[in-house]
Amino acid sequence: MSGAGATVQVDRVSKWFSGVVAVSDVSLVVQPGVTALLGPNGAGKTTLLRAIGGLTRPSQGTVRVFGEDVRANPRIYRRIGYMPEHESVYDFLTGRQLVELAARLQGVEDVRGAAQRAVETVGLVDAQDRKLRGYSRGMRQRMRLAATLVHDPPLLVLDEPLSGTDPAQRLRLRDVIVGLGREGRTILLSSHILEEVDELADSIHLMVSGKLAASGDYRAIRLQLNDRPFLVRIDCSDPRALGAGLLALEAVESVEVAGDGGLRVKSRNVTSLQRSLPTVARELDVRLSRVEPLDDSLESVFGYLATGTGA
Repeated sequence: MSGAGATVQVDRVSKWFSGVVAVSDVSLVVQPGVTALLGPNGAGKTTLLRAIGGLTRPSQGTVRVFGEDVRANPRIYRRIGYMPEHESVYDFLTGRQLVELAARLQGVEDVRGAAQRAVETVGLVDAQDRKLRGYSRGMRQRMRLAATLVHDPPLLVLDEPLSGTDPAQRLRLRDVIVGLGREGRTILLSSHILEEVDELADSIHLMVSGKLAASGDYRAIRLQLNDRPFLVRIDCSDPRALGAGLLALEAVESVEVAGDGGLRVKSRNVTSLQRSLPTVARELDVRLSRVEPLDDSLESVFGYLATGTGA
């Protein structure tokens, strides 16, 4: 991936703690927009985010943010908003007081004005004067996000920002994050929830066991997995006849008749399969009712990368 115009450049970064390797030789770039760091718990996401935020020094390799070394660089810190995963707020404060406190700590000149803008951005104006102890988990996350962006940073680093939120709050947070990305900011967030990443991110970096497994959007990542066949579901009027016909195609690796009568076809060249399928069906007088790629989802991609299994 090109580093031209990149907000974040991670070059061969490793981090270990007492002999335990948390991140191993990771290189990636993060451009403006929303980028997701995806992986299961223990994949090294938080450690890498902390290195990008300047909170920990890599054991090996370099991290550059806006072209500068991020560690011990207060000038760069002012341009980063970092929101850790674990909730840590003074619940005796009101939401607005929390945001104003963050503004003062960041040296913002117009504390009240900046706090008001940040609270409006996350849509909590009506709740800003209530104590945080009375907030739902989703409301706390949104107000924490307001505190993270109160100093108007061009880079936001968000560790599991949607964790623990209910569906309605998740949608609100998602809309806020996507909106911030469309403003031209760089949003780097982590998640282990696949559908969140699919909906949120322009680009994805997949981490497994401390290593970077793949980068791109999820369909591009799936295309990188040349050693794994695609799985396609086909519903038709005569599954056995069509299955026998498809086995003659070079693009088809295997055909299975599912319990409900549909076909599950494995192919290493789905484009060729899609072109040949109508011809084969017509020659066999078989009517097609559905053709659906079962692997064309982030969940399936992650299953391949993390465990070597798919749909």
